[in-house]
Amino acid sequence: QVQLVESGGGLVQPGGSLRLSCTASGFTFSIFAMRWYRQAPGKERELVAAITSAGGTTYADSMKGRVTISRDNAKNTVYLRINSLKPEDTALYYCNAQKSNYNYWGQGTQVTVSS
Repeated sequence: QVQLVESGGGLVQPGGSLRLSCTASGFTFSIFAMRWYRQAPGKERELVAAITSAGGTTYADSMKGRVTISRDNAKNTVYLRINSLKPEDTALYYCNAQKSNYNYWGQGTQVTVSS
């Protein structure tokens, strides 16, 4: 059974940092590209960051300089570090695994940035 389980979200003050985690099971994690998306209330889901199976990374222009995506294949886990959080970063953050026609999603972890 394929599972992607996100964790690490929560309430954080503006300017703070978070590290989100997504732990995978039920498929060969190391050969999948992994992505983090987010969806704010009333907005479309948007790509935040991606990491290939080889470790190459890409970031949304709006998030460059504030986010870092990484993966630990030994732990079947992908991470997203977000610094200098802003209220507009408030969203449900989703983990995605993709390879060819295989596309898996987690349930998301809520990040709320507020003072």
